[in-house]
Amino acid sequence: MKTTSSFLLLALVGIASAQDVSVAGGGHGGPNSPRKPLVTSTKLQQEIHSSNLVKHAKQLVNFSKLSNGTRAFGSVAHNATLSYIKGLLDKTNFYDTVYQTFPYLYSEGSATFSANGSSYSTSWFTYGPAGDVTAPLVIVNDLGCEASDFPAAVVGKIALIQRGTCEFGRKIALAGAARAAGAILYNNADGAIGGGTLGQISRPDVGPYVPAGAISGLDGQALVASISGGTEIVGNIHVVAVNENRYTSNIIATTKTGDKRNIVMAGAHTDSVPAGPGINDNGSGTATLLEIALRLPRFSFTNAIRFGWWTAEEFGLVGSGHYVTTLSEQEKQKVAIYLNFDMVASPNAGHFIYDGDGSAFNLTGPAGSDHIEKTFEKYFVSAKVKSAPTQFNGRSDYGPFLDARIPAGGFNSGAEGIMTAEEAKWWNGQAGVAYDKCYHQACDGIDNLNIPAWIVNAKGAAHGIATYAQSLKGIPREPRAPAREVQATKLSYDQRRHLACGGEIFSA
Repeated sequence: MKTTSSFLLLALVGIASAQDVSVAGGGHGGPNSPRKPLVTSTKLQQEIHSSNLVKHAKQLVNFSKLSNGTRAFGSVAHNATLSYIKGLLDKTNFYDTVYQTFPYLYSEGSATFSANGSSYSTSWFTYGPAGDVTAPLVIVNDLGCEASDFPAAVVGKIALIQRGTCEFGRKIALAGAARAAGAILYNNADGAIGGGTLGQISRPDVGPYVPAGAISGLDGQALVASISGGTEIVGNIHVVAVNENRYTSNIIATTKTGDKRNIVMAGAHTDSVPAGPGINDNGSGTATLLEIALRLPRFSFTNAIRFGWWTAEEFGLVGSGHYVTTLSEQEKQKVAIYLNFDMVASPNAGHFIYDGDGSAFNLTGPAGSDHIEKTFEKYFVSAKVKSAPTQFNGRSDYGPFLDARIPAGGFNSGAEGIMTAEEAKWWNGQAGVAYDKCYHQACDGIDNLNIPAWIVNAKGAAHGIATYAQSLKGIPREPRAPAREVQATKLSYDQRRHLACGGEIFSA
């Protein structure tokens, strides 16, 4: 594992790119300029235009090209995204804007495997090292959980190991201890393993990791049968992987005006998955909040407004968790509410509001979350758009705020879930099709955005922010009980990776 410091590489890229985007406020008169109208939902909504949202989205696409089509945290493209946001905000002279910078482990890779000219569907193990190995396959005895399972013939060869009993990491480390050049694990059922982790960054007490991949049970069984029948199988494992600490940042922007004892906070994550540019997930939320922030300088308001653009959400709510855990209890009490916007322009869009009162899914948020849910329900009624509740389970950046007992809410337009026939009637969508067919894929670009749904949702975000910037009526403001420990920070690195995306954690 190595440490990089790429955060400062493109500090000027975003600012330079921002020059063709109009900025409301622009420093004219500063935050205390007189005769500004009081913000209202209607007035702020009128300031939100799809053309500006799309301009921001196109900038994010351009940045992704700096990092081979991704804006994963700590990449040049992600750092350019942050510079772009902060540059535009700073030009307004309306916010106290800071980077909150910290290191976090980045582990990403891919694996391919072929044997005797045939290619196999292969998955990579988190923490697995990069490498390219061509060598005969040797069957490992039993399940490869003990050093004695590895025959002497495995030296310099590719160990073929069945899944089962012990964790993947132990098997791969024992292969390294036996001086195998690489390892292929096959499932103990017919299907693919589908993904997995070595569980720890390294295992010096067991052995060194070697380049490895995972294949299906059927493929593995066929290879075992051929080798057992006397056929030499020469395989090639090719692993591309990065395992390193990366410095990355949240952006925290607080209005210079408004009551800072009663802060209305809204957030969205700025990073994508490594597989793609993340323009719906979550460029749409990023751009929505940025555009609202650029229009707010035209107004006055009662309560201070704070925006959080979170890093490394795709690695397990890392940025929002870091913010909440480093905030003092006194400062937590000042945050009256938190509004979250993650994926608001899905191509086959639904309109899902977090179930703050628990009436639909029996998971109730902190007192005041019910009021936020109703505020957004009323907005969608006024917009003549059907809404539906979605589970308030902490699987996005609002999760750490729930742990801090801060009232929270928000909405999204759907991810990998499948739209039902009834929902298709509500939203003029396609039944039996994912809300976002490009969820966590390379195709999550400009063409993946549903612009009509996005403008409805962006105006909805403006409605929520303007409503609570005016008044916190309905939100309890007596001192809250001390915050619980942020649940995400108690999980292992691998568990956190799956927290944000809802994936299954594979081990043995």
